[in-house]
Amino acid sequence: MFPAGPELRVNNKDYEQVLLDVRRSLRRFPPGMPLKEREDLQEQLIDIILQVLARNPQLHYYQGYHDIVVTFLLVVGGPLATLLVDKLSTHHLRDFMDPSMDNTKHILNYLMPIIELVNPGLHDFMVRAEVGTIFALSWLITWFGHVLSDFRHVVRLYDFFLACHPLMPIYFAAVIVLHRESEVMECECDMASVHHLLSQIPQDLPYETLISKAGDLFVQFPPSELSREAALQHQAERTAVSTFKDFELASTQQRPDMVLRRRFRDSVRPENRNKAVLTKPRTNRLVKLAVMGLTVALGAAALAVVKSALEWAPKFELQIFP
Repeated sequence: MFPAGPELRVNNKDYEQVLLDVRRSLRRFPPGMPLKEREDLQEQLIDIILQVLARNPQLHYYQGYHDIVVTFLLVVGGPLATLLVDKLSTHHLRDFMDPSMDNTKHILNYLMPIIELVNPGLHDFMVRAEVGTIFALSWLITWFGHVLSDFRHVVRLYDFFLACHPLMPIYFAAVIVLHRESEVMECECDMASVHHLLSQIPQDLPYETLISKAGDLFVQFPPSELSREAALQHQAERTAVSTFKDFELASTQQRPDMVLRRRFRDSVRPENRNKAVLTKPRTNRLVKLAVMGLTVALGAAALAVVKSALEWAPKFELQIFP
């Protein structure tokens, strides 16, 4: 890892933007934190980001990346956060760090097919409103860290996403929209009204219920079955998430999972594919998540996030995406 220090900031093409974003991140720090402590953490945040970028020149900084990094910094501290973010940036976040947003747009295009499969009426309403998927951009690229004000909810979602397939945040975005069906359908059917509603996430969502439903949807409609419905499907084979084989490889080495996978295959029949969504046994959801999700490299991060969240969960104010 490149050493932190002033040399990383000299003639660095990303430094000015990172500095601006970090300065705007005051609300991501605990209320009442002493000024000196917060400023020290902000300096660490800048160094972590620049170190990861220096070590991985193929990666490109994006606005919102600092929202993810600051979460790890607050939970596990600078040294471990640097290692974890470095790994995360070349895996789960890799598609967001391309020179263009093509792969990010491709991932966003999984959102509407999921909604259509679960609730065609809601999907049709959103299509007529021409709302698109841009309302979910900040959700996806910051893992909801930018739009949730309660730090406990942020670290709970990070724990979930770390243990799952890289596309799980888009499934969670879908269940939020589905959960708010009645609100959406009561809107004026136009882009401005629907976008305004959906871009403001309620802070009192039933997160555990939504996490469970997102897992169920992942089992019911895995990414491989959605790729043909997703827009820009010609780019599917070029995204990192579509070739994320190390997740599956790591999980298949675990004997309990292999047993459960055999049970899963035996229990699934073609005639059951069209049954109501979210009605499959809970065991099947856990099997698929285990098979598609866990990595040895990031398992420690999930444990650290959970333990820290239980011990320290300050409330954060809502931050508007710049």
